[in-house]
Amino acid sequence: MAMTQSGLVADALTERTGHEVELVGVTTEGDVSKANLAQIGGTGVFVNALRQKVLDGEIDFAVHSLKDLPTAPAEGIALAAVPARDDPRDALCGDAKLADLPRGARIGTGSPRRMAQLRALRHDLEVVPIRGNADTRLRKVTSGEFDAIVLAYSGLTRIDRLDAVSEIFDPEQMLPAPGQGALAVECRADRADLLQILAALDDHASRTAVTAERALLAELEAGCSAPVGAYAALEERTLHLIGVVAGYDGERQVRLSVSGHPDLAERLGRDLAARMIAKGADQLMGERTS
Repeated sequence: MAMTQSGLVADALTERTGHEVELVGVTTEGDVSKANLAQIGGTGVFVNALRQKVLDGEIDFAVHSLKDLPTAPAEGIALAAVPARDDPRDALCGDAKLADLPRGARIGTGSPRRMAQLRALRHDLEVVPIRGNADTRLRKVTSGEFDAIVLAYSGLTRIDRLDAVSEIFDPEQMLPAPGQGALAVECRADRADLLQILAALDDHASRTAVTAERALLAELEAGCSAPVGAYAALEERTLHLIGVVAGYDGERQVRLSVSGHPDLAERLGRDLAARMIAKGADQLMGERTS
């Protein structure tokens, strides 16, 4: 999927600027480890190796799934572009919708956020951690090891596997990860020439939305291994942001929303996080029970 995403960015950059792009594959710890993301460091395991190659000058820029980026700034690295975001929703893959799965059905996901929200939707399901790329996970459904799995709809679109989707979760059912569906293009902060070229890929509405989502995540001091969901959308001149922190057992959650001017995206995210903490969100993140 990483090469597919990078290829899409490369094609778009060539089309808009005329610059040819050579793709360079980089293997990261997150790609090869069989452990759960939370056990190998969570946020950053997919991006650190790429960032180092950018800093070393081995590659000019890197393409990431934006939801994998740590919220803290990386020294010497600039977020040069956030291309137009794809559908951020989660998708159930299997033979039936969530409501039609039998009691005790096994659902696989590598995300504590999805685990918590699935348990909130149906307490009778067995939600099980799963690793591997999308094709590997999908094979576990066809082999009967799992009744269903949950993946990002945008990723399934990029690898042309929408045939596996049985249901797309509305954000009212399951909030996506902050930044889900968006890509991040990073380069060295001192490459003014490259920053100007890559700016051709930047989409203002997408950057504004993910800025609010990531500000909420940062204020909660959480990473991709925490049960935090967020979704922001720009409608005319108003930015709407919804956030959730769910208990791992699915029994409790703090879910709030805020709206405001898009120029205040970061402040909106931080203010919403503060309100969620006041409602006990930090306690839910600290009470892992699975």
